[in-house]
Amino acid sequence: QRGEVLVKVRCVSLNFRDLSLVLGRYVGPSKAGLIPCSDAAGEIAAVGDGVTAFRPGDRVIGTFHPRWFGGRPPATAGREAYGSGSDGWLTEYKVVSQEAVVRLPDSLSFEAGSTLPCAATTAWTALSGATPVRAGQTVLTLGTGGVSVFAVQLAKAVGATVIGTTSSAAKGERLKALGADQVVNYSEIADWGPHVKKALTGGIGVDCVVEVGGPATVNQSLHAVRWGGEVVLIGFLTEDNPGIDYFHLKASGAAVRSIGVGDRAALEDLVRVVSSAAIAPVIDKVFDFSDARQAFEHMRSASHVGKIVVRLV
Repeated sequence: QRGEVLVKVRCVSLNFRDLSLVLGRYVGPSKAGLIPCSDAAGEIAAVGDGVTAFRPGDRVIGTFHPRWFGGRPPATAGREAYGSGSDGWLTEYKVVSQEAVVRLPDSLSFEAGSTLPCAATTAWTALSGATPVRAGQTVLTLGTGGVSVFAVQLAKAVGATVIGTTSSAAKGERLKALGADQVVNYSEIADWGPHVKKALTGGIGVDCVVEVGGPATVNQSLHAVRWGGEVVLIGFLTEDNPGIDYFHLKASGAAVRSIGVGDRAALEDLVRVVSSAAIAPVIDKVFDFSDARQAFEHMRSASHVGKIVVRLV
């Protein structure tokens, strides 16, 4: 229709959110039976009347929020999200508004581009909020999922020191190879929050925690953050919920910010950063479209580092 584009989908990347939806564990409202997946890259196959931003053959990536262009999110943002409120991108062709896609630089493959809408934009939003992370500050990332790996890469790109947590020595080496300055194995150090503050930052704490774990890790994050720092709430990888001690929260002296990926402007900024800094998205494994179920099972195993991609053509 007028103002719309037809996208030939080339690659889709998975997020934990996609898995939680098909397992019925998503924390927000959702409709059953929708096509899954929020992240994709492809090329314009056709354009409707009045489309001036794109033409057939242009390479594009989808925005996570199709109608959040900047400023405060629209009240309908959650209800319109792909996979939970409307059909997602795990399909060969998809029609969307021309405002719901942004241009994919020639320097990035379709596989790489498909990883950017959710995980990379979320990491960028976490690091570039009202008090953006600057060179010389310290960022704490949790685990080796998509958001955390992008947070390591992006934090290093702006000159920050990065401390990462993980559960295995092998994954720790991967984090160091990506730029992490120090790694804490939380399977060996259960109270990793106080350890990060006392042993790794001289009792000061980190400036920013990219908190993807959720209820079972947030108390450790509050131990790790410095007075005046920030804990950015993103994910819910854990289900155990011991609750938050108000006095612990108050005593941390930290700001707690909850984010929902980011708007179109954030995605455009992120794409420029990735392209100009030559950041290579970490892709753990690529599956064929016919093996999409196996891609979800691979994510469920939690053995991956970085992103899982489904290639359609």
